[in-house]
Amino acid sequence: MISITEWQKIGVGTTGFGIFFILFGMLLYFDSVLLAFGNLLFLTGLSLIIGLRKTFSFFFQRHKLKGTSFFLGGVLVVLLRWPLLGMCLETYGFFSLFKGFFPVAFGFLGNTSNIPFLSAVSGLCSWLGGDALRWGSTWSQSTAPRRAQ
Repeated sequence: MISITEWQKIGVGTTGFGIFFILFGMLLYFDSVLLAFGNLLFLTGLSLIIGLRKTFSFFFQRHKLKGTSFFLGGVLVVLLRWPLLGMCLETYGFFSLFKGFFPVAFGFLGNTSNIPFLSAVSGLCSWLGGDALRWGSTWSQSTAPRRAQ
């Protein structure tokens, strides 16, 4: 059993409220105050869940600096009351930061729920994430027309 500290429980709640405020701010036509509050809660909750040192090391890895700059730049732009531009920057940064996680998540969902569409999305995400040779070769072999011999 994994033991969860009280700070991590508070972090999960804070992150949940952050996601709620971000979605609610988007629902209300990109309300800049709700989006800014949601961004701050999300980042605070993430720091409480995994710790400040691990959060800092995740965001500032050399190969993730481009995604980090777009994500944190988007947060800053939202705080400066340009919500639509900020959310576009954040979205690009989010996908850039977590592109290695999407194939794992969709593969897990596809295997547990037995939905063929999710398995195909998992293969597409793997292809976009860098496993293009492996996935592309199996895809082309399975869909290539068979020659009559």
